[in-house]
Amino acid sequence: MRMKYVMSEVLVGLWRNVTMTVAMIITMAVSLTMLGASGLIYTKVADMKQLYFENIEVSIFLDAEVTEEQRSAIATQLESDPLVSQVTYVNKDEAFQRFQEMFRDSPDLLSAVKADQLPESYRLKLVNPEEYKTISDQYTAVEGVDQVVDQSQVLDKIFNLFTAGQNIALVAAIAMAVAALLLVANTIQVAAYSKRREVAVMKLVGASNWFIQAPFVLEAVVAGLIGSILGLGALIALKIFLFDGALSALQGLFAPVSWGEVFLTFPVMAGVGGLISAVTAWVTLRFYLRV
Repeated sequence: MRMKYVMSEVLVGLWRNVTMTVAMIITMAVSLTMLGASGLIYTKVADMKQLYFENIEVSIFLDAEVTEEQRSAIATQLESDPLVSQVTYVNKDEAFQRFQEMFRDSPDLLSAVKADQLPESYRLKLVNPEEYKTISDQYTAVEGVDQVVDQSQVLDKIFNLFTAGQNIALVAAIAMAVAALLLVANTIQVAAYSKRREVAVMKLVGASNWFIQAPFVLEAVVAGLIGSILGLGALIALKIFLFDGALSALQGLFAPVSWGEVFLTFPVMAGVGGLISAVTAWVTLRFYLRV
């Protein structure tokens, strides 16, 4: 009987303040969507870093006037270096072939470059690709080395942009969450004030604080759960229309977002939405309304 009464009061309370309830649900949905999106971004950037670092290659370009002794000394040092897992020597002819394959769609550039103009190099695979800076510092000053180039110099800039995007999404999610909490607190206060006489009567007849507070807390929890469902729908739309649609041509550059990852965010969003709403409602009733 008590549970039936509580649930009926929840439905009545949600409908009585329908405009504020809708505003609370929408605000919660937006904040939870941004929270889920920022979580997916963090996961995807971590996956991309691992993918790119696994395929990263460091190139040591030799001077045009390198001697045979210097070349042999560099090769010996590389083969005995514990940081290097694989060494590939690329002579001028092989470098020119790679150049032709890379710029085959630019005939003017190909005609302007001759095979003897390209430097010899050593292409390295590292045991730990994140130690590319150590390799660069170690071999830049070696005699016969012109320069050390690694792909991570470009990747660092890309990952910095992604990290900035992560932080922006997280800050926006926190800001929207604060707005949602304030709206939840305000909605609960209005609901409690509209039922102040009923609350006073229930206290006079000996109703417990839990019994009085339960309908208000459950109103906030229901709103949070509905907001999380709408947030999941927004993430599904983002996957269909953005990741699998507008950004589908960039799947080779960006780690794809799977359906499993999208749906795994829902328990987190539902838990955060429901728990935060419940705690906010309980604190509001206890410290503001003195129920």
